[in-house]
Amino acid sequence: MEYAVEINGLSKDYEKGFLKKKRFRALDMLTLNVRPNQIFGFLGGNGAGKTTTIKTLMRLQFPSAGTASILGRDISDVAMHRRIGYCPENPYFYDYLTAIELMDYLSRLFGADADRRKRNEGLLHRVGLEESAWNRQLRKYSKGMLQRVALAQSLINEPEIVFLDEPMSGLDPIGRREIRELIADLRANGMTVFMSTHILSDIEALCDEVAILKHGKLAATGKLGELLTDQTASNALEITVQNVDSEEIRDAIELIGGASISRNPGGATIAVVDEEDIEAVLKITRAHGGKLASIEPVRKSLEDLFI
Repeated sequence: MEYAVEINGLSKDYEKGFLKKKRFRALDMLTLNVRPNQIFGFLGGNGAGKTTTIKTLMRLQFPSAGTASILGRDISDVAMHRRIGYCPENPYFYDYLTAIELMDYLSRLFGADADRRKRNEGLLHRVGLEESAWNRQLRKYSKGMLQRVALAQSLINEPEIVFLDEPMSGLDPIGRREIRELIADLRANGMTVFMSTHILSDIEALCDEVAILKHGKLAATGKLGELLTDQTASNALEITVQNVDSEEIRDAIELIGGASISRNPGGATIAVVDEEDIEAVLKITRAHGGKLASIEPVRKSLEDLFI
């Protein structure tokens, strides 16, 4: 199987208005392929069409045009859903069940065997709910705790691919780190992860490939490293030095062709256009008591690419 997800010309229109209805296109001719056994990041601003895409793939709504398949099966094939997992952006569960009761109920829907209890306990432990899973009803859970339950239930059927819509929503920094580690483990175990999020640091830490939506259209897609490489400055380097005042050396640095300098805490960052300029920069900074901290190729940040 070459692709875990194949989307071809997918569009979704909604009607707006009351008396004079107008059609609004939330998703416009999206074509996208996702390779198996990787973490795929799905990015876009508010209203870009991310959740619309995922809900259409989950068959929670019907496309206006185009086709899509998951694991080689058309999204209209109900049997395919036994092989996938889904964590919605705003999960809603039965308020008066505990987490373990909910997991047991969902396991039965999947036809799980008698060992389901042990597996469900393991899943709740993986998402950090081992202390509250048995004695607290879901209506008393915080938003972050409900998000953890949603992640656990998305893995209940041991899916081959899992779709996560804003999986870090409502989580504190420790919770985000724990869930990042869980998602990385899923890839290590051979699962494909399709993850929609607006938290760029999570994308940079986890994803192999990304796609960016803008007003329902595909704006960019590819391997993250390739997208962040600044092709116009392929030989450019950033030199970070410490214990030096950027204003004291600014005039000398700017005499180097194409070089620029900016202040950072405890020192300065100097950008040069070629490797041959490194020695000149180090000579200037050392003359002012500076120490070399790092030399790195210039790359666009994900925030720059996103904007």
